[in-house]
Amino acid sequence: MKNNQLLTVYNRLFKQYGAQHWWPAETSFEMMVGAILTQSAAWQNVEKAMHNLKTAGALSPDRLRALPVEEIAKSIRPSGYYNAKAKKLQALVTWLAEACGDDIPRLAESNNKSLRGNLLNVHGVGPETADAILLYAIGKPTFVIDAYTRRIFSRLNIKPEKDTYEAWQKLFLDNLPEDTRLYNEYHALLVAHGKNHCRTKPLCIDCCLFDFCVHGHAN
Repeated sequence: MKNNQLLTVYNRLFKQYGAQHWWPAETSFEMMVGAILTQSAAWQNVEKAMHNLKTAGALSPDRLRALPVEEIAKSIRPSGYYNAKAKKLQALVTWLAEACGDDIPRLAESNNKSLRGNLLNVHGVGPETADAILLYAIGKPTFVIDAYTRRIFSRLNIKPEKDTYEAWQKLFLDNLPEDTRLYNEYHALLVAHGKNHCRTKPLCIDCCLFDFCVHGHAN
């Protein structure tokens, strides 16, 4: 049943918004940097920070490793929490050198479980960031759970028994085909819907999911 529900939601969202062409980055490394910078930040501010790094010629693993943390923090200031994020970026590029010699495609040779575990050991990389890197930068089939996903599916009353990241992810992995492109598009569509309709204060008019939204009908 949940399999049908999840695919119905996906098909409705795709019809509403079309292909999202995520992640919005030119290279896998830029995507990894974006996954760090987008923590507790609006994407437009992340774009400003990324632009600053590009302008400084610092948007590569070796260049970031060579910069003092203070210089990185200055460039990424628009993304907020810039001192903490600068340290996270340094930890990421240090790990990249050790894990694959900065050859990001090589990471795809590792299995999901071990690679995810290694990412989670990097300072500043939590489950959502690790899964975004796995899915978008490395092309591994995993589902990214974010606040939009929790909000939308809680309102639809399609949710796991426990409100944990792992339980939410299992809901999707167990009830959808293992398909990297599907997971990629689905997550991006949920972000689009969370921004356009299923906001903190929802805009239910013309919502493509309204007819079976428990929260929408109750309010």
